[in-house]
Amino acid sequence: MFTRGWIVVALVSLALPAGAKDTVGLSVSTLNNPFFVTLRDGAKAAAGKAGLELVVLDAQDKADKQVSDLEDLIQRKVKVILVNPTDAAAVVPAIQAANHAGIPVITVDRGASGGKVAFHIASDNVAGGKLAGELACKLLGGKGKMVELEGIPGSSAARDRGKGFNDAVKSRCAGVAVVARQTANFDRAQGLSVMENVLQAQPAIDAVFAHNDEMALGALQAIKSSGRKIKVIGFDATDDAVKAVNACEMAATVAQQPAEMGRLGVEKAAAIVKGAKPGEKTEFIPVALKLVTGAGCK
Repeated sequence: MFTRGWIVVALVSLALPAGAKDTVGLSVSTLNNPFFVTLRDGAKAAAGKAGLELVVLDAQDKADKQVSDLEDLIQRKVKVILVNPTDAAAVVPAIQAANHAGIPVITVDRGASGGKVAFHIASDNVAGGKLAGELACKLLGGKGKMVELEGIPGSSAARDRGKGFNDAVKSRCAGVAVVARQTANFDRAQGLSVMENVLQAQPAIDAVFAHNDEMALGALQAIKSSGRKIKVIGFDATDDAVKAVNACEMAATVAQQPAEMGRLGVEKAAAIVKGAKPGEKTEFIPVALKLVTGAGCK
């Protein structure tokens, strides 16, 4: 007969098989965007190399679902949580819950408005918006009318890219006026419909800056249908956007490195799992960006 002690040992060995991997969670704002698919893929590749199990959850651009997803990761007792916030403020209570549970948090691409975050890994979105604004000034010769398509309200990416862009336009080319600012929520279909409405309301538009490539590509589709000549600048350097730039259909896109963000996030998580202690303040790890423009385009 087995003693009670042997039964306990047997059950524990079944629940925790030899060689079980440490688990890290990744909550992504949406996987209906190629940028974040690439970020996820970079994270998965890094997790494989580090011997970690990566649980990826898609918030579908819904702040309440993301909070629920993070609560699920906390219940699973993952070792580290990586989060790409849909809403910088709405995600704070979930981050605080992870803090209370003793689970380190890393934000990726977009920041959070509160809670304790060990690392923030992202491009400098203000600098990226500035690059776009400076290019717009150059393309328009310092004067003209522009439209700004804004990302999800409350997201750090929308706030920072908009700030960089508008600061550059105000300081570099007083002759450029932003005649319309509309939210299209980082979505291609919304970029299309919003731009169609703007084109009807604004008889003169020289350029568009969209806070991401999905909106830029939607705007481009509306512009093509209208037959008007308007320069479009996007942000992210997704494959479709780079193709449009190389075909001289889009003027430019600001290139980020989402796979690198995912890789760095998981590598920092792996270091924590192995015993590294994060500092008391959030450490910002910047990921380089640059402008992508088409060769020989006018």
